Amino acid sequence: MAEAPPSSRSMAYMIALGQVGMEMVIPIALGVIADRWWGTTPWLMTVGVVAGLLGGLVHMVALLRRLDRAERTAKRGKKQS
Repeated sequence: MAEAPPSSRSMAYMIALGQVGMEMVIPIALGVIADRWWGTTPWLMTVGVVAGLLGGLVHMVALLRRLDRAERTAKRGKKQS
């Protein structure tokens, strides 16, 4: 039996989670490359780790708040019906 394709809303959240992951990895990779280029190992990578972690966490909290808000709105709509 074939499964139904995911809804557009769930696909949007999956893409957003992938974006959060990339936001965490790209600054680290850029820090490693910059460290090799300028010979500053491990300082720029460390800056990339901190920047990626903070950026990813901020984005994750924003996504969770948006999801929570959408769920609350949906519950209110069901209660009023």
